[in-house]
Amino acid sequence: MADPLQIELVSADRVVWSGQASEVLARTVEGDLGVLADHAPLLSLLVPGVVVITPLEGEDPIKAAVAEGFISVANNRVSILSEDAFLADEIDVAAARAELEAAEADEDATAILRAEAKLSLVDKTS
Repeated sequence: MADPLQIELVSADRVVWSGQASEVLARTVEGDLGVLADHAPLLSLLVPGVVVITPLEGEDPIKAAVAEGFISVANNRVSILSEDAFLADEIDVAAARAELEAAEADEDATAILRAEAKLSLVDKTS
């Protein structure tokens, strides 16, 4: 059996989630990316979206909304570094809706993607 992945999901101000997993799914500037054990080394830019981490032991997947950032894979270690990252239970739905409205009013495409990622994560888990 291959070694498990060691995952670090980090925002600018804290470690959001850390642990072992069998798979990670993330959205990069080049498209959706799936990482399994023994993946080739890579460094890519994240776009705002949802990261899904499948922990070991049959636990429920960890889902987090992330902003822009980076994903790095090497030697079964995955580092996901994002300006902002929130687990589903940390998202304030009213605040995310207000953030989306403000971003739409400003026509800020990146902020719209961030707010939509938060809201879609809450919708998927509720």
